[in-house]
This record gives sequence, structure tokens and C-alpha cells, in this order.
Amino acid sequence: MRPHVELIDDRDLIDHFAEFEHATGNATQRHLSYDEEDGSASLKVRFDTDWSRPAGVHHAETEWYVLSGQVTIGDTVLGAEGFWMAPTGVLTPPISVTAGTEILLFREYGDWHFDLADSDREFVRPDQKLVILNSADMPWIDVKDGSPMRFDLGGTPVPGLYIKMLHRDEQTGFYSRLIKAKPGWREAPLAHHPCSEEAYCLDGGFDYNFGKMWPGTYFWRPALIRHGDFTADADQGCTWLVRSDSDLVDWYTDDATVTMSGTPTNWGPGYEQTLAPRFIEPVRSRSIGSWPDPTHQ
Repeated sequence: MRPHVELIDDRDLIDHFAEFEHATGNATQRHLSYDEEDGSASLKVRFDTDWSRPAGVHHAETEWYVLSGQVTIGDTVLGAEGFWMAPTGVLTPPISVTAGTEILLFREYGDWHFDLADSDREFVRPDQKLVILNSADMPWIDVKDGSPMRFDLGGTPVPGLYIKMLHRDEQTGFYSRLIKAKPGWREAPLAHHPCSEEAYCLDGGFDYNFGKMWPGTYFWRPALIRHGDFTADADQGCTWLVRSDSDLVDWYTDDATVTMSGTPTNWGPGYEQTLAPRFIEPVRSRSIGSWPDPTHQ
């Protein structure tokens, strides 16, 4: 159970003590979205002091994306745009982090627990490996040539989107990738798809049916929620970190709208000081403001 979050600005959120075990140092986290049943979460973490943790294995699939500062994992030093991912039970080498570093941390299918260890757990599949990347050194790939989106099953890509694939699970299709839209990129219909989707805006800006995105804004959207009428910033375009829990298949709807029906019994015209019910809306933070048109979904 993870609530539909769309949109929030991470600067509106409060700090919590970071959920790390067997670590030395202080860190705080902001909850972008959080599953209170299994501990899955998307977090923005700031390390207030130098921080370190020995080798071990996570109880959840765990990813870090470095926003600023420095993370050393094993023998690899990662700066801004560095990324690492460890499937559940895969050995993660010792990590050290410099004070002031900020990361995005994602957990899937489990909570924060971490066991000291020196090898993989027995249940780890042969294809599941630790991934360490410096995404700044990776080329941008035209979406038509490198995306897991199944355009053969629905939808046609609009030219002007580019990706860097960070990780994709061979069995489930769960992926993390960077997406960049060129300035003014536009896709008009609303779309829905059979997978969840989340995104954190890293650069530029973006306008769509749920509102506007700018650096630091975020959404987590369950499967089958319509969204779209995308327009990237005319001068800067937009860059996001995007994640979905399976391969993406877009199904499009023109002229999409929802209505609220029913016969008022003690409210409406003729009943003073009454108000109509409101449409169901996702979690939004104060900097995002009200949703201008919740019927456009």
C-alpha cells in the first residue's frame, strides 16, 4: 500500500532520522513516498556528517542516486549523477559518504533492515548483480532505440525524448532510468499503463494534467492512472529520474475527463452555506498548490 503522490516538492517535507542499520554517522531523510505495510519507500537523504557502513545485504532492493557530494562504494568513488543498485540479498561492499552529500534512496519490496555479511544470500538469482554507474559518463540514447517502453503494444514515441538506462530487472522488467525531454517537447493525449511510475525532476521544467514540475518535485503513481498532456519547458526541457515496476505500455485517450454524478438531497441550490463534494485527489504538497482541473484525468 503506497499512496498516490502527485505532486509534491521535497522542500515542503519534514526531516526524519534516516533509516540505516550498522552505520556510523548522522543522516536525515524526507519521505517522498512510503509504503507503511512493507517499508518500500522513496526518500531524499542528506548526510549531516561523514558516514560509513560495512559490507552486508539489504532486506529490500535498494538504489542510491547521488544528487551532490561524494559516495564511495567498495573501490568506486561516485560524485553527482553516480548510481548504484543492489537487489535484495546481493552483497553490498562497504560504503562511505562525505558530510553534506545528498542522495535519492529507493527501497522496493522491503524495509530498511540490513544484515552484516560477506557473501550473497542463497536465494539470489544468477542474473542479479550489484550495479555501479557514473551516469554522467553515459551517452543519451534516442528513446526509439533504447527504451523498455513497448511501443509495439500501444502508443508511438514523440521525437525528442532521450534516456540513460540505469538498471532493469530481467525477470520483472522493473527499471530505473534517466529521461531527458528536449525544450518544448509535447505529447497531447492522456495515457495510462499497467505499471506504477514515479519520477523526480532533476533539471528544467514540465507541465501536465496534474500540474507543473520543477527541480525537487516528485510523483509516485499507481498503475492505470491517466496522466499526460505533457509539455517540457521551452528553454530548458526537462530531466527526470524515472522508475516503473514493469515494462511500460502506454494506452492513450483523447478528450479524457471524469465526472461526479448523483442527486443532491440536502445541498446545492436552495440550501444555503453548502458546498459540492470534491473530486478524489492524490497527495499534494503546499508549494504545488491546488489542482486546477481535477476532472482532467
